[in-house]
Amino acid sequence: MEQQVSEQRHNNMAAIHGKDTKPELMVRKFLFSRGFRYRLNHPRLPGHPDLVLRKYRTVIFVNGCFWHGHENCKYFRMPKTNIDFWQKKITRNKERDLKEQRQLAVMGWHCITVWECQLKPKNRTETLESLAYTLNSIFLENQKVRRTYILPEEESYIAAEPEPETDIP
Repeated sequence: MEQQVSEQRHNNMAAIHGKDTKPELMVRKFLFSRGFRYRLNHPRLPGHPDLVLRKYRTVIFVNGCFWHGHENCKYFRMPKTNIDFWQKKITRNKERDLKEQRQLAVMGWHCITVWECQLKPKNRTETLESLAYTLNSIFLENQKVRRTYILPEEESYIAAEPEPETDIP
């Protein structure tokens, strides 16, 4: 009986894929409908983020609560069998996620994590609207006019500009 349960759990877990999950598709459809354009699973970035928005210098990870050990979430429960294996696996996943996000931040990327539980019907609209708001805020922050001041002694003239007039009587 135990062998049968173990085999069934193995088959269930093996059937879960890491790409094109329902939560990820939900985020992608929402962003695309709002005019955000992105690339999927960029191979050159640490962690191969689910969505990469280069214009916004932002990456989005859509994480499953179970696989990434979402703290204080009702959708994350440690399995009752093979506890040692699952604890190590989920701890490794969390450590890897943190390391990859730090690497991305050092490279100048904004990292956003959307959790599976945040996309349940009760919170979905609020989460997606918040995501759009955050992306727009990042864009506006990056587009701010940065004024540079030239000190008088550092002034120079542009080639197409006429020479300054001298006092001619």
